[in-house]
This record gives sequence, structure tokens and C-alpha cells, in this order.
Amino acid sequence: MLSLETALPIIGYVGITAIIFAESGLLIGFFFPGDSLLFTAGFLASQGIFDIRLLCALSFIAAVTGDSVGYWFGHKVGRKIFQREDSILFHSHNLKRAEQFYEKHGGKTIILARFMPVIRTFAPVLAGVGVMKYQKFILYNIVGGAIWGIGVPLAGFFLGNAVPGVDKYLVPIVIGIVFLSVLPGVIHALKRK
Repeated sequence: MLSLETALPIIGYVGITAIIFAESGLLIGFFFPGDSLLFTAGFLASQGIFDIRLLCALSFIAAVTGDSVGYWFGHKVGRKIFQREDSILFHSHNLKRAEQFYEKHGGKTIILARFMPVIRTFAPVLAGVGVMKYQKFILYNIVGGAIWGIGVPLAGFFLGNAVPGVDKYLVPIVIGIVFLSVLPGVIHALKRK
């Protein structure tokens, strides 16, 4: 099986950008490994495989434009789904709940969702469905995109430069990142029960 360390140089900047865009803005991208992908790409930049400045710029642009596409989809299509008769998945009262939630917590949700797999894919769509004002959304989208799209690759880059022989520990580090990114969702699910 191909590891991220082996796959990323093959897919290059275009592949990384496409994956970050898809995970941020296309509903089919929810299964992509954004955090570990960006961290590993940053680490590979410390080894001279990628240019960290270009990697950060492309990751930031892909994250922000991806979330904007997700918002647009939710705003244009999502509301129509909830206007249909109630079904198992879609209830009109959920639309009201989304509107209230994004009115109260929308900004921090857009930023924090960046660090939670699956949620990062659906948060901008729900912001669009919940009619979060686009001016507010884009501000938090840019802030979250910068923290995540630039910060995670930089973390991999600096760790790769700071710790001699860190490549031996890359797999456990990536597993740790995945664990930490999934942990808030697990804690929330346990608290709700």
C-alpha cells in the first residue's frame, strides 16, 4: 500500500491542491486525509521535495475556495432539500436549528471545523443552508483556511527541520494527528449519549 510519504511526491502540487479543495468543498471529499496530508507535505518540504511557500499558498487557496464552493452549494441547493416533505434524513425543523446554530456559533464553527475530519467537509455546506451571511462566512473561512492550510504544513516543515531523523517517526506522528483530529468528535458523541 502506498504511504502518504511515497504518494505525495507522485501526485505533486496539483494532486495536493485538488484533494484539499475536494475535502473542503465537495461532499464526496469527506474521506480524504487533509490533516495528515498537509502535515506530511510540509515534512516533505523540509526534505526539499516541495517548496514550502508554494505548498502553503496552494493549500490556503484550495481550502478557502473549497469552503466557498461548499457554502454556495448549501445556500443554493441545500435549502431546497429541506423544503421537501420531511423524511428520515431531512426535517424542516433541522433547517431552523441550523439557522439558529450558525447565527450563534457560525464563525468559530467554520474555524474549528477545519481541524475535524468529515465535519470540515460539511460545515461550510451547513453554513450555506443555515443562511450564515457570506461576508461573515468568508472572513472566518479565510482565518480558518490560513490557520489550517498554512499552519499544518508549516508544523510538518518545522518539525522536519528541527528533529534529526524525524522521518523514522513520521508514521506514528501522522497517526497521532489523525487521532487528535478525530478526538473532539468522539468526545462530543460520548457527551451527547
